[in-house]
Amino acid sequence: MRILISNDDGYLAPGITALANALAAIADITVVAPDNNRSGASNSLTLDRPLSVQQAANGFYFVNGTPTDCVHVALTVLMPDKPDLVVSGINNGPNMGDDTLYSGTVAAATEGYLFGIPAIAFSQGEYGWLHVDDAARVARDIVERHVESLTKPFLLNVNIPNRAYQDMGPLAATRLGKRHQSEPVIRAHDPRGREIYWIGPPGACKDAGEGTDFYAVAHGLVSLTPLQIDLTHRTQLASLANALL
Repeated sequence: MRILISNDDGYLAPGITALANALAAIADITVVAPDNNRSGASNSLTLDRPLSVQQAANGFYFVNGTPTDCVHVALTVLMPDKPDLVVSGINNGPNMGDDTLYSGTVAAATEGYLFGIPAIAFSQGEYGWLHVDDAARVARDIVERHVESLTKPFLLNVNIPNRAYQDMGPLAATRLGKRHQSEPVIRAHDPRGREIYWIGPPGACKDAGEGTDFYAVAHGLVSLTPLQIDLTHRTQLASLANALL
């Protein structure tokens, strides 16, 4: 199996190192990741300047761009053969509910999916990298035991509790939960007295009931959510057509 690995925390992040080490035991891996943290980059492509690609001593490639840039460059330039799977992560913190719209981790996997390649985004349920090697072991289990049986191509969003491997709950098929709206922007001043703004924290959980990704991770389960790209609001098509008459 050939696997392309990327992330949004940067090529030096503990999560991508743990994931690469785990998957190298079962696959031929190529790692292409941003040169620094690009969390929240979503599906953005860099179009206002050229990109550069460098290779670190450990063999990882790093790009001065977004997670989507990294996967796009890897698939169209760096990899002579199409990979069998694109994986992203392991992210430092969760990507659940509405967070998936902003996530660079999910975006890297999505770019692979748009190229017709099965893709998985892996995240930990809490920040701080606690038990990241155990999370990588779970990721390897999913790739090794379940990828072949899934209808392809697929786009999976996986959130793994920060627990020791033996304390993990089972895998759970989930839907995305939902948050309340984000907290307000935080206004502050820089050292020169100029007004600056920090994006506020995400809103609290609004829909975290049984069956959601929020519920699964909170109860120690590994959450797997199948995602799709089609944003068409199909139930409004008829009413829109009538309104245009």
